[in-house]
Amino acid sequence: MSKIFLCAINNILSGNCNEDCKFCTQSVRYKADIERYKFKPIEQILKEAKEAKVNGAIGYCLVTAGKGLDDKKCEEVAKIASTIKQNIDGLNLIACNGTASIEQLKHLKENGVDSYNHNLESSKEYYPKICTTHTWQERFETIENAKSVGLKTCVGGIFGMGESVQDRVSLIDSIVSLNPESIPLNFFIPNDSLPLKSRNIEYQEAIEVIKSVREKLPNARIMVAGGREQMFTTTQAELEMFKAGANAIVIGNYLTVKGLEPKLDRDRLEDMGLEVATNCNE
Repeated sequence: MSKIFLCAINNILSGNCNEDCKFCTQSVRYKADIERYKFKPIEQILKEAKEAKVNGAIGYCLVTAGKGLDDKKCEEVAKIASTIKQNIDGLNLIACNGTASIEQLKHLKENGVDSYNHNLESSKEYYPKICTTHTWQERFETIENAKSVGLKTCVGGIFGMGESVQDRVSLIDSIVSLNPESIPLNFFIPNDSLPLKSRNIEYQEAIEVIKSVREKLPNARIMVAGGREQMFTTTQAELEMFKAGANAIVIGNYLTVKGLEPKLDRDRLEDMGLEVATNCNE
C-alpha cells in the first residue's frame, strides 16, 4: 500500500451561491445555517495554509462558492495563490472555483496553481435531478479546459444522493475518461435544510465504489473526502477503505462541515501502520 497523501481545504469565499444544487448547503436558496462571508483576508488564508502544511498536508485547495469564475474572482484567487507560493514551499496548490474558461485557467496556472478541481458530482443522466441551473456538460468541459492549459486535474463526485447503481457506474466511467491525477470521492452528508434528506449508500457499497475506481485508474490518487467520518466510523472500517484502494484523505474541516482534528487523523494512520506522504511523488 502506498503512503497516504493528506490534503486540506480552505473555503475562502463561502455560502453565496445562487445555483440550485440540491446537495449543497452553500446555495442561498436553502437557507442552511452555515457561515457565509466574502473573501477571507489574504493574511488569514496564508496563516491557515501554513498550519495545514505543519499538519502534514501536501495538497491545499482554495475553494470559492458560486457557479464559476468571473474576472474579479479569478484575479483574487490568482493573487492568493501567488502569495501562498511565495511564502510556503512544497504545497500542491489546487483551485476549486467552479466553471472556468481556458483564459482564466491559464491565469491561475501562471500565478502558481498546480491543479484544478471541479467534480462531476453525479452521472450525466442523473444530474438534471439534482441541479437545474447549469449542466453537467459545463462541469466536464471545465476539466477539459484545465487539461488543455497543462494543469493537473482533480475530478470526483458525491455518492449517496439517491442515484442508482448504474448512475454510479456511469459517473465513474466519465471520471475515468478524463484520466485525472486525483479523484475525490465524497459521500453525501444530509442536512435538514436541503431537498435531499437522506443518504442511500452503505459502508460496503462505498468500499465497492473505491475498489471500482482503483481497478479502472490504478495509478491515480484516490482521495476519500466529504462524508469520510460518517461512512467509515471505526479504525477498522477506515483501514478497509485504504485496502480497497484509497491513498489520500482530506484533513481538517470541509466546506461547511467540521472534520476531525488533523492530529487525530495522523494518530489513526500511525495506529493502522500507514505512513504519510511527504511529497507529491510518494
